[in-house]
Amino acid sequence: MYTANENRYNTMKYMRCGRSGILLPRISLGLWHNFGTNDNFDTMKEMLFTSFDNGITHFDLANNYGPIPGSAEENFGKILSNEFKPYRDELMISTKAGYDMWPGPYGDLGSRKYLMASLDQSLKRMKLDYVDIFYHHHYDPSTPLEETMGALSDIVKQGKALYVGLSNYDPPQLKQAAEMLRNNGTPLLIVQPPYSMFDRRAEKIGVFDAAKEEGAGVICFSSLAQGVLSDRYLDGIPADSRAAKNHFLPKHSITEEKIEIVRKLKAFAEKRGQSLAAMALSWILRGDNVTSLLIGASSKKQIEENLKALDNLSFTPDELEAIEDILRG
Repeated sequence: MYTANENRYNTMKYMRCGRSGILLPRISLGLWHNFGTNDNFDTMKEMLFTSFDNGITHFDLANNYGPIPGSAEENFGKILSNEFKPYRDELMISTKAGYDMWPGPYGDLGSRKYLMASLDQSLKRMKLDYVDIFYHHHYDPSTPLEETMGALSDIVKQGKALYVGLSNYDPPQLKQAAEMLRNNGTPLLIVQPPYSMFDRRAEKIGVFDAAKEEGAGVICFSSLAQGVLSDRYLDGIPADSRAAKNHFLPKHSITEEKIEIVRKLKAFAEKRGQSLAAMALSWILRGDNVTSLLIGASSKKQIEENLKALDNLSFTPDELEAIEDILRG
């Protein structure tokens, strides 16, 4: 049986999530990749143990994470029930529904039937009575927003989730949804957009501003651009890499022009005494727009390296301008 590091809260930094009573670790662990059917179970345990031993209290999942869909929740549930059970009240566990999960007309999007059935399945897979945060995974224009938000509110009132989150929502829909949730007595806790040095869309379209106006926190995913903002692809595409195996990072997106930018960013990071990955994460966390960010990892070593981002969250105006110059190419 796993015994957690008694000093696990000594070094992690935490930030209040919007106007709620919840503090989230500045770095959280996402189980999108490397927790599926074909992944090594002992490595999964090691990554979860390393995370919690270093104060990462938030683990983020979704119904379709795998592959196969559902397997990340199943594997997490086994580890949770066998190893983490004494620590359940120290954990923030989230899951989501919104993308395709099972055949037929009720297995995706934003209907009340899908969301409620999906969460029931997720709870069984994870062997939980409730999750801390339940997200709608993406805005669904084919379902009335009132129906989707009503389902989320009722899920909280049923005790199957403590808080509501929205992922991949643009500001107009986010604001409408937040007002509905507030009127239903279940205020929006958090929003989850993709965001990195290479993907600034959330910043440009006003997701951070909208979240702040609604009193919600922000947690970013794909913070290292699927690993491109690291040393991973500087010498080509490794056979075991995400670009080689996963359609979420197509090979053709890793251009020589982009790799040249990565090389310059790496050199700049070294001047700051950081790895490229650590600097890229520090850059996201430098202000108060982002409550937490999600890291994905395939090893204990990657988690430990990413945690070093917390050692230097300060950037001078000149450093920020130099980074912008590099990103402009």
